[in-house]
Amino acid sequence: MYQKTNQLIIADMKVSDMILENPYFMLMLEHFGIRLVFQEKTIAQICVENSIDVGLFLTFANLFNGFDAFGSSNASKKDVPTIIQYLKACHTYYLEEKLPKISSYIHRMNELNESSEIRLAEKFFNEYCNEIVEHLNYENEVAFPYILGLFHYLTKKTPKKYLKSYSIKEYQDHHNDIEEKLTDLKNLLIKYLPQKEDQQIRRKLLFSLFELEYDLKIHSRIEDKFLVPLTVLMERNLGPGR
Repeated sequence: MYQKTNQLIIADMKVSDMILENPYFMLMLEHFGIRLVFQEKTIAQICVENSIDVGLFLTFANLFNGFDAFGSSNASKKDVPTIIQYLKACHTYYLEEKLPKISSYIHRMNELNESSEIRLAEKFFNEYCNEIVEHLNYENEVAFPYILGLFHYLTKKTPKKYLKSYSIKEYQDHHNDIEEKLTDLKNLLIKYLPQKEDQQIRRKLLFSLFELEYDLKIHSRIEDKFLVPLTVLMERNLGPGR
């Protein structure tokens, strides 16, 4: 697992240097829909080329680099579509890449060990997968379309009649902590589950769990510190009676 640094990311830094300092920035760039290769281009240049607000990009980048003191004041209403596009790309990464890979590792551990404890861990993870899939589908199908509809109405792109009867408060009530069970699973693997012939698989599994947890924490910060506050402000702009 790569240990991130605490270097502040700034606009005139070369994107290639940023990645060499912390390779997990490749994941962030992928979530933004930005492709390799970067030559000698700076962050500011890449943002202009991809129509991404440089302030928003720097805020997300510094979250990846361990700086958590960036509040919603660093984003504005115009950033809402970019934020949602980013979060939906995260969902695709979780659903199509990380969760299937982790599931395959746990299944292989079960085959190698054939112990009741490993079977319980596999059951535990399968239940977690069902929970996270339900959570992400809710965001994709209910919360995000509502927030985008609100944005499009306030920017005069759609009439009010297309606004759904919903509130960001419902999203906050539904927005549970999907990180805690990953910690439980890591603790099981490190402290308690018996081991026979699965050392390599267990290492790969733990690395994958740490990587997923790393990205999920940033995902949650973006929702809590940016998307929710911006949506609250947009709802206030609707006025009384909505």
